[in-house]
Amino acid sequence: MKASEAVRDDIKTIATAADKKSTKTHPRISGDFLFRNLSAAVAMLVAITLLGILIALWREGWDALHHFGWKFLVTTTWNPVSEQFGALVFITGTLVSSIIALVIAVPVSFGIALFISEMAPRWLREPVSIAIELLAAIPSIIYGMWGLLVFAPWFANFEPWINSHLGAIPGIGILFQGPPMGIGMLTAGIVLGIMVIPFIAAIMRDVFIITPAPLKESAYAMGATTWEVARKIILPYTRTAVTGGIFLGLGRALGETMAITFIIGNANNLSASLLMPGSSIASVIANEFTEATTPLYKSALLALGLILFVITFVVLVLAKLLLLRLDRMEGRQA
Repeated sequence: MKASEAVRDDIKTIATAADKKSTKTHPRISGDFLFRNLSAAVAMLVAITLLGILIALWREGWDALHHFGWKFLVTTTWNPVSEQFGALVFITGTLVSSIIALVIAVPVSFGIALFISEMAPRWLREPVSIAIELLAAIPSIIYGMWGLLVFAPWFANFEPWINSHLGAIPGIGILFQGPPMGIGMLTAGIVLGIMVIPFIAAIMRDVFIITPAPLKESAYAMGATTWEVARKIILPYTRTAVTGGIFLGLGRALGETMAITFIIGNANNLSASLLMPGSSIASVIANEFTEATTPLYKSALLALGLILFVITFVVLVLAKLLLLRLDRMEGRQA
């Protein structure tokens, strides 16, 4: 009898402990459930906001797109008086200035990140990193004012040399021929490149630093140079993050408004020379949106905004497809 009572007491004790444990864990389960659903709601809110922006731009720009059709994308005429609108000049200006910015920013950012992570002494790493981050914090309008008041006058004195040397090269010389005005597509691309360097360099620096030390030390032990370690160890290991940083900089360059408005020249014409003034989608919207007094004029500007949205989206999709292709190629090699 006593043994059976002892067993019953033990069972009661175990049941009571289980009840207490379940009572204690219930709030944690509720907290996890709440956190998971809040996170999902925030993610859905971002997607809904993005979709809402796309729908709003499509609805507001539909009049111009319907009125001009596909010719809106390939026409260079932009005449608010006669209400003849074409987006080709602005699409070209946006893409060309962004490409120039990347051509300048990517190698410079790579050099900065490699210097900070691999070659700089410890006492110098932090000041250089802080300086790069401070460049990213400068407002874009400051870059525009600096470009217009400081860089453009200096660059105008340098453009005759570009005309006489680069302009004389067969084939590509036409890109570097034009009057020495200082402002233009090349000036805008250079300033945009300076603007996006901090973003790309900061991302590259962070991912270069977290590359496992044994990988780099093994390469150095086998006699590899710093360049060989960067090319064969660091870059393959950090490829995804580096590509993401580059396209983040490209997104910044595509959508930049105030800085490029100051220095691109805001000319609604298409020229083969990079020294000639041009215009971008962001700059023409900033310059003319307050002057859009007719519904078709306003719709054309909003249609330009939709085109910029689509260009940015396509760039990001291409970046993702590129990364997936590289992953598949790496999987086959493995």
